[in-house]
Amino acid sequence: MRMILGGAAIALALTGFTSAYAETAAPAAHPAHPVTMVTPPEHDPADLEVLFWNDAQRSDRFRNMEAWFAGHEVAAAAQPRLLGEGTPLDPALANEIRAAMEATNAAGVMVLQDGKKRFEAYGLGFGPEQRWTSFSVAKSFTSTLLGAAVKDGFVQSLSDPVTRYIPKLEGSAYDGVTVEQLATMTSGVKWNEDYTDPNSDVAQMNRFVVEYGPEAIVAQMRALPREAPAGEKWVYKTGETNLIGVLVENAVGLSLAEYAKEKIVDPAGFEADLFWMVDPRGGNIGGCCLSLRLADYARMGQFALEGGNGTVPDGWFGQAGDSKVDFGDTGFGYGYQWWTYPGANYGAQGIFGQSITIMPAERLVIAVVSNWPTATSRDNRALWLGVAQKIAAAD
Repeated sequence: MRMILGGAAIALALTGFTSAYAETAAPAAHPAHPVTMVTPPEHDPADLEVLFWNDAQRSDRFRNMEAWFAGHEVAAAAQPRLLGEGTPLDPALANEIRAAMEATNAAGVMVLQDGKKRFEAYGLGFGPEQRWTSFSVAKSFTSTLLGAAVKDGFVQSLSDPVTRYIPKLEGSAYDGVTVEQLATMTSGVKWNEDYTDPNSDVAQMNRFVVEYGPEAIVAQMRALPREAPAGEKWVYKTGETNLIGVLVENAVGLSLAEYAKEKIVDPAGFEADLFWMVDPRGGNIGGCCLSLRLADYARMGQFALEGGNGTVPDGWFGQAGDSKVDFGDTGFGYGYQWWTYPGANYGAQGIFGQSITIMPAERLVIAVVSNWPTATSRDNRALWLGVAQKIAAAD
């Protein structure tokens, strides 16, 4: 589907993509990939409120989240993908990237073209052997695992009702919502993603964890009211990506981390272990909280650019990275947990300045990890989009 959002005007048109990915074959068999559970020392719960960490805490902890939160360690690929050295960017452009890094408090930037490194730089004391947390960049990983579950037959169709895979949502505002509407955040269910408001839905996630334990994700989401018919309004909702994670884990029978080992880490050729936070269910948090090296952020972008190495349906990334929701006539929009940009480009974004930008026509991948002073910044996003456009236009 494609939704146009412009003021109060909302138009909806079907593309037929859902039926194209309906699966009738029995689910494919898959091996279970063991992961290592990481349990940090106990911390004061107040010290785990990530949205309210100060600058020094973010800079220190974003590269060491496993010391603060429990999660799964996923082993690196047995055969890491080599990122060869490409032609270096023009020195003036390279200096402009470094200036953008300083202006936006970036910890690392890597530019790949044709799978080869054309630029790599680090800041904030961060280095190539360290990991940095992703925040909502993880949403695009979870979306990729949804595609893998469709390919493997564990999810029969994106037009299936969400309640088919998460029965505990029956009787809630998610009745009648499809998997595709969940993937595009067009469920019509009300949600507040204000990172500065301690009473917002996104900030209340931890309270539900404390009160509901393993039932926290579903308990929070099933309590939400409906504000629009399913398919007619886009609202950004981290809670819905958490539901996608639950859906995939229920359908596949593996944690996201285990499934990612088979469907992302190995086929993309990650060079280092990946860390993915868990929730009280023992499953992984679909909407957040992967930690990986800058080079593996870039490998994920290259993996998507090249179509997923057979782990997702043919054309999946072309559809996932194509706007299903258009933000007016700006050229910006939203696909299957990927942001879409002018010029048929798309990418993953996380708060505090994490991103993977994919520019298919130029065969470019740009990975950035940062510690912005605020969770979101239109100015910083615009600055990096401008930098990306200059890189795309360069020789």
